[in-house]
Amino acid sequence: MLGRIATRALLAAVVCLGLAGRASAAEPPVVAAASDLQFAVTEIAEAFAAETGHEVRLAFGSTGNFARQIREGAPYEIFMAADERFIAELAADGFTRDAGTLYALGRLVVIAPHGSSLLPDAELENLEAMLQAGQITRFAIANPDHAPYGMRAMEALKARGLWADLQPVMVLGENVSQAAQFALSGNAEGGIIAYSLALAPEVGARGSHALIPETWHAPLRQRMALLTNAGAAAEAFYAYIQSPPARRIMARYGFSVSEE
Repeated sequence: MLGRIATRALLAAVVCLGLAGRASAAEPPVVAAASDLQFAVTEIAEAFAAETGHEVRLAFGSTGNFARQIREGAPYEIFMAADERFIAELAADGFTRDAGTLYALGRLVVIAPHGSSLLPDAELENLEAMLQAGQITRFAIANPDHAPYGMRAMEALKARGLWADLQPVMVLGENVSQAAQFALSGNAEGGIIAYSLALAPEVGARGSHALIPETWHAPLRQRMALLTNAGAAAEAFYAYIQSPPARRIMARYGFSVSEE
């Protein structure tokens, strides 16, 4: 099942990495992660727990909503944003320890559920033809007001000249995970979501997808940062996300990573 904005995963085990002395008394750190990371970061957290024995709690949702919550005092210790702009703004206002780390570059796909009349193609030619024929009744993306994957989907559709025509049938998800739910519900012809979600077996089994050209939108540069209240457990997980095992997991979900 795709997670909703309040999804949390708790991964528990015996504490190590020199953290055992205080971890039993302390709450495990909460990581605020963009919803395109639901499957990849859950797997990374499981690997981290298996290797270190240290527990992590994961909250998935839209980057914009998390940024607002952090400003309002939410007790997250790591913020994994889908758009580095949000990290830069928080850093400038003193909410993070530093400018953070670029951890991934994301991609967009057009997706349609099995049985849909929409046939995903990279140039969105079938979507255009169906729009012109009046055969699109609902098309889902994440809300571009606060979800980076929605912002980039909007840019791509504008670049392709389809944004205005899609407005009457557009369905907005609170985040890209919810947009995927809408797109694959059977009540929509399809939508535009994160490549990382489309590659998850739970999602891929329900539909087909095609990558959208990166030249149609601004890059999905995904940055993370430790927040000012981060403790040793959060520091350990933050470091693990940048390790080769974690990067291999990210690559399996379609993310690329460039060194800064």
